[in-house]
Amino acid sequence: MSLACVQSRALLGLQAPSVTVEVHLANGLPSLSLVGLADLEVKEARERVRCAIANSGLEFPNNKRITVNLAPADLPKDSGRFDLPIALGILAASGQIDAKKLQGWEFAGELSLSGALRPVRGALATSLALQMQHAAVRLVLPMESAAEAACAPQAEVYGAQHLLDVVAQLLPCPATLDPTTSAGWQRMPAPPVTAHATLADISDVKGQASAKRALEIAAAGQHGVLMVGPPGSGKSMLAQRFAGLLPPMSAHEALESAAIASLCGRFKADQWGLRRTASPHHTASAVALVGGGSPPKPGEISYAHHGTLFLDEFPEFARNALEALREPLETGRITIARAAHSTEFPAQFQLIAAMNPCPCGFWGSTQRACRCTPDQVARYQGKLSGPLLDRIDLHIEVAALPAQELLSASNEESSSTIRSRIVQARERAMTRQACSNQQLQGDALDRFLHLQDSAHQLVRKAAERLGWSARATHRALRVARTIADLAHSDTIASTHVAEAMQYRRALLHTAK
Repeated sequence: MSLACVQSRALLGLQAPSVTVEVHLANGLPSLSLVGLADLEVKEARERVRCAIANSGLEFPNNKRITVNLAPADLPKDSGRFDLPIALGILAASGQIDAKKLQGWEFAGELSLSGALRPVRGALATSLALQMQHAAVRLVLPMESAAEAACAPQAEVYGAQHLLDVVAQLLPCPATLDPTTSAGWQRMPAPPVTAHATLADISDVKGQASAKRALEIAAAGQHGVLMVGPPGSGKSMLAQRFAGLLPPMSAHEALESAAIASLCGRFKADQWGLRRTASPHHTASAVALVGGGSPPKPGEISYAHHGTLFLDEFPEFARNALEALREPLETGRITIARAAHSTEFPAQFQLIAAMNPCPCGFWGSTQRACRCTPDQVARYQGKLSGPLLDRIDLHIEVAALPAQELLSASNEESSSTIRSRIVQARERAMTRQACSNQQLQGDALDRFLHLQDSAHQLVRKAAERLGWSARATHRALRVARTIADLAHSDTIASTHVAEAMQYRRALLHTAK
């Protein structure tokens, strides 16, 4: 048979569109042509496949004109995931394996020159996409990727170590072993999904009671936080321990978060169910932060999905990178549009930003004198636009601790103690409105606030006197709703509003 078809999958965001690898052998000048909108990584498969087949003791048809088509032709294909299906297609077209046995199976895997299978990116995302499409298929992947893909519930995934393991199941000989046996490829059982890594505890941070209170409110209502303070005041320590305050992930959240990590090539089984903290360097580009490329890949904000995005040295990020955060902060998703297609990634993260008040870091400090001029302070703080600051719910000042308080022994609350209060507050919100307080929009915001008359008057006066925008007013009300939930109150009192107001104080631009 001179024509063979092998089924595989491409990766396009969190989708896994089907790809048919068609291989045709014909007489003519010996060559191997690869068509079908293949990226450079895919085109390099020609040499990998040739060497892998030869070094595995199989016969590569060197005297034939080989054409490999990756259909559909208008779908971008990248990475080395098509090495294995291309090799199987060549072997089936040359009659070395039974082409009929390829039906009902899908293959993906990168080949080394020796024929060993190497893991591919996005294995878990692929198996999840198949389940969402209700596709009754069986996947054959490299062993490491198969163990990852088997984390998806009800997934039928098989793992193989070498090209010969796959070929052994597809030989035309009637004595070929059953694919469910331990020889050749083998069915991967669902692995235990328990996290082994641990998160740092907030009790390591001494003092900073007001900052810890703000982080507790942020975790309870899924609000963003901006911390302003001098160097060494504890902003980074607080941010790195914020994920330990968040409630445990649900099974769906853990699966969705793991799929994004798989797509980024950063999946780790020992971190299953743990809230991630993405901490990109301030030199990160807008594409690295929000995603992009061709085909589009997720950025740090998607990697932090259901977790925390910590941006240290906030004003030092590129202006276009920070402004790209506006939409995902509002919607919880990012859409990357290209001429041929658009891809949507989830980005429901909690932003924790930290910055110094000025270039030297000591403007307004009582411990050290600031050497910056008012113009320098204004330019530094002016790197953050008003619309971006408007989208961050809590603005807090993290002052430097006196040496006596820093060196004294203290009994700080642990993350588990604070988390228990946060879980109760979130449960109150979910029971009342089926979403977090930060996600309240439109009519739902009016129905579920339950403002007391005194609180209503206080909000109105504050918005008029402080010149709040409609967005800032609504965000202050959401924060007040979270404070009320932490206090086990069904209604928002004026004390809850007053506390929420202090987190909207103008900590920046006061040096102008």
